[in-house]
Amino acid sequence: MNSHESHDQYVRSADGTRLAVRRVGSGDPVVLVHGSGGGLHSWAAVADLLADDHEVWMPARRGYGPSDVPAGTKSFKDESADLSAVLGAVRESSGSPVHLVGASYGATLSLHTVATDSRDVRSLAIFEPPLFAAGPQLAPLLDRYRSAFERDDASAMTATLNEVTRVPAKIVAAFAAAAGDRTPDPVKARRSAIGWLHDLEALAEDSTDVARWSSIGVPTLLMQGADTWEPMPSTMNALAATLPRARRIIWPGQSHFVTMTAPALVADTLRGFFADVPA
Repeated sequence: MNSHESHDQYVRSADGTRLAVRRVGSGDPVVLVHGSGGGLHSWAAVADLLADDHEVWMPARRGYGPSDVPAGTKSFKDESADLSAVLGAVRESSGSPVHLVGASYGATLSLHTVATDSRDVRSLAIFEPPLFAAGPQLAPLLDRYRSAFERDDASAMTATLNEVTRVPAKIVAAFAAAAGDRTPDPVKARRSAIGWLHDLEALAEDSTDVARWSSIGVPTLLMQGADTWEPMPSTMNALAATLPRARRIIWPGQSHFVTMTAPALVADTLRGFFADVPA
């Protein structure tokens, strides 16, 4: 893997929130949006592979360091305004519309943003948005997570998040075994926990209605792992039916963690998709 020099900057959202953005490479612009628990580092391996022929921008979403943590309850409306500000900054810098890519929660946010305003978006690629984890059903889990967060109970927070994401018990056990006796950096862990809290707030106020994305008209790629657990496969089937002109790829042997386990596969897929999108 080639290592490219990165540059960090801030973009200010409509409400004044400062968003940290990492930029690497040169060429047609790409914005990579991270999922819950992520940050500037989340897409690093994929970005480095794309940076030979693309200018890659990676924002840290509000609530995740080193971006601001605004007061109050977060909504997708807030974050769509954030992402639109980033897209506008990229368009102004490059003079070109953007290839927008989102993973997990970042994919849901990308859908919200493009459905609201697609002016700066050339294409959309989304990986496994958790559209099933939304609405009033999430309220009790949000309350439980907030309580665990306020008493800084890491194990209770993790247990609640496993219910939200519906990760199978055997996968949870495998992660615990892999972690061993290692303990996460407490500052980073707390920043991640803050981000998760605000993501859950937005999800609890959202809807599971997939049909609302039918208005999205930009070229779209749906990406998923063949080994990701239900209800993600059913969710992706519903989304594919809603966006009938979208291209879809299902990677054998991959799961929800493909950006970490197989970054070259993701980068190659994205590069091929971008190349087919009309200028």
